[in-house]
Order: sequence, then structure tokens, then C-alpha cells
Amino acid sequence: MSAFGTLGLRLRILHASTENELDAVFDNPNELRASGLVIGPDSFFTSRIERLATLTVRHAVPALYEFRQFVAAGGLMSYRPSLFDSYRLVGIYAGKVLKGEKPADLPIVQSTKFELAINLKTAKTLGITIPQTLLTTADEVIE
Repeated sequence: MSAFGTLGLRLRILHASTENELDAVFDNPNELRASGLVIGPDSFFTSRIERLATLTVRHAVPALYEFRQFVAAGGLMSYRPSLFDSYRLVGIYAGKVLKGEKPADLPIVQSTKFELAINLKTAKTLGITIPQTLLTTADEVIE
């Protein structure tokens, strides 16, 4: 059983790669039927961050997206690996390669620092109370 099933949740994957498909996902209640959305980092969605934020609030669907710009545009939350930390790791790798280490011999690493942004105004509009513990750990809270 998946983590979703253990929690009593059902995972549905919705696809949209055109404006019409995006509209259809939000305009068709049978298609959307979601108590929340996790929007994947895709160039189609990234170029429509403001529109996605507007649609999720208009249709009262709490949504999480990777980019902070989504929260600034009115989306509920963003959560992503720290860009600063990721760039730092790239610099460390580059330094090792420049010192003669073979890239194939280097271990795979990933950022361990994540950034959380929350839009409290959107949370209030959606009727969601964000726990204080989450607010205090957030890197940015937009009010």
C-alpha cells in the first residue's frame, strides 16, 4: 500500500500541456475533484505561475508549487530545495573536478536545505488555518 493509501488519500495525476487542457482541469468539477494540488515543476506551468495561482484560489483548491513566485502571485505554498545550497554544492563539485578528481568517482549529493513560503492571505481566503509551528519554520510568510 502506498503512503497515500495509508493516509486514506487517493492520488490522481492530472495532465495539462495546453491552455485548453489547463482550463478543462479547473472548469470540470469531475476532472478536478481534488482537496489539494501539488503542481509539478514543468516549463508549461512555470510560464503560467500567476494564472495557476489565480485558478487555484478561484476554485478553492489549496496548492503547493516548487517556486516561490507562485506564492507571491497568490498561490498557497511553495517548497523547494534551496537554490543557494544547490549552487554551493555545484561549486564544491566543480572545485573537485578542477583539482583532478574524476566526475564518475564523485558521490551523488543533493541539497538538504529546503525553503518554504506560505501566503497567509490565500490561506485565509481558502479557510485554511496554518499551524503556528509551520509558520515559524517557514522561510517566508506573505501576509
